[in-house]
Amino acid sequence: MELSRTDVGHLGYNRRKGGSHLKREVLSDVHSDKLFEQVYDYLLDRIRRGEWKAHDKLPSVRALAAEFGVHRLTVFKAYQWLKQNHKVYVKDKSGYYVQPGSLLPPAAQQDPIVSAYVHESHLSEIHQAEAAYQFSKALIDPNLLPNRYFSEYVKKVFDLYPKVLGTYATTQGDAELREALCRYFAGRYRFDLTPDELLITCGSQEAIDLIARVLVKPRDTVLLERPTYSPAIDVFRRQGAQIVPVEIYPDGYRLDQVEEFMRLYKPRLFYINPTFQNPTGYTVPAEQRKRLVDLAAEHQCLLIEDDPCPDIYFGKEPPPPFFAYDTSGYTIYIRSFSKYVAPGLSIATVACRPGLMNYLIKAKSLSDSGTPLLNQKIFLHYFFSERMQRHLEKLRTALAVRKDIMEEELAGTGWEWRSPEGGFNLWVQLPESTPMEELLVTSRERSITFVPGSICDPLRELKPWIRMSYSFLNERQLREGVRRFVGLYRELSGEK
Repeated sequence: MELSRTDVGHLGYNRRKGGSHLKREVLSDVHSDKLFEQVYDYLLDRIRRGEWKAHDKLPSVRALAAEFGVHRLTVFKAYQWLKQNHKVYVKDKSGYYVQPGSLLPPAAQQDPIVSAYVHESHLSEIHQAEAAYQFSKALIDPNLLPNRYFSEYVKKVFDLYPKVLGTYATTQGDAELREALCRYFAGRYRFDLTPDELLITCGSQEAIDLIARVLVKPRDTVLLERPTYSPAIDVFRRQGAQIVPVEIYPDGYRLDQVEEFMRLYKPRLFYINPTFQNPTGYTVPAEQRKRLVDLAAEHQCLLIEDDPCPDIYFGKEPPPPFFAYDTSGYTIYIRSFSKYVAPGLSIATVACRPGLMNYLIKAKSLSDSGTPLLNQKIFLHYFFSERMQRHLEKLRTALAVRKDIMEEELAGTGWEWRSPEGGFNLWVQLPESTPMEELLVTSRERSITFVPGSICDPLRELKPWIRMSYSFLNERQLREGVRRFVGLYRELSGEK
């Protein structure tokens, strides 16, 4: 059955009352019932950044408790956790001291890529780093887009809507665009949708954030694929979720494991990226999609389906989204058009049933006044044009060529990967002995970026894995960059 307001009403914006008087500039109140973790993160961050050196004495439990306005047991628990993780040690009747080896290496303190890796943190920090050979960006090469045609549609929009810059869109999104998307989804996937069941967002990341804020409160269990889209891990962790990883394989999930986790943990939701998955490139087959939709309804676990690039396939078209099989209202479908249509417009849409949509709209209204109307109108006329639809075929061909180039250049390395049937990435396994931090530092020095697998892993393991995107560089840069990266790896590992 469809979720009602009653089902989701308690999941919205309630915050635990009372309790913390923590300084907001230091600690967040998102995990208000996990204060010891906040204290732990704060102390660990200062230690890693070198504000306290090896063997420095740390503030007393009493002093920190007074500074943050929390109970002394909260600080004591944080210190005990630091001790268990070998970040501090205790001197009898003297206090806590910094364990040698807890600091970041000097290069890591300065380099955003290595900092993201060591801090087990954010993909955005890696993307901000400038480099000549960016294998970290799962975005389209701007030269592959029909930019001249795009400019024509911009002019067309101003002719059709001369007052477009003089008004906001509604919070839910432009009605004309939502109606067009309904027709598109009905024609392609046979979605049974109305415009009221669509929300336009500024990219998929905003959609994930809205869903997390509406549905997840501290200590809720959330299932995440392992590995998965790194920012999704950050978003659900920020909400205080208990994350349970679900392994994804080339042939999908082990559904007996998924069913057991749903029965055992009673998760609030399962965030999935089942089509050309980021970072692996795997695609979940149709028969599993049908079964998982049934499991979600049976265990009342929402499926959050993130679908950023279903048009980028190199052979046959992928199966329909989970949403196409769902008749019970347990799937929220996020469809992004940013990565391969017009990244500068940053358009995505969320499809779900009214009981949930009302809460998403309220959450978005607290963040902004709606996705920019100009962007929505440009996208409306650009994406649905015959010219753009024809261009998608050319885009698939161009990206297939780039994938082949990357695989050709990696062929002699002995590294392992599974060739994807679509998408933007290779998920590559390096030897276990790979000195990953050194590889990150040296690659950055030589103007090469990639995504370390550990930040795509809810367990922060998968150390020898890396994600390399073939979509952002042109063919010459791609070939040269991969050769340089392989040469660098061999230099560091002592291979000839």
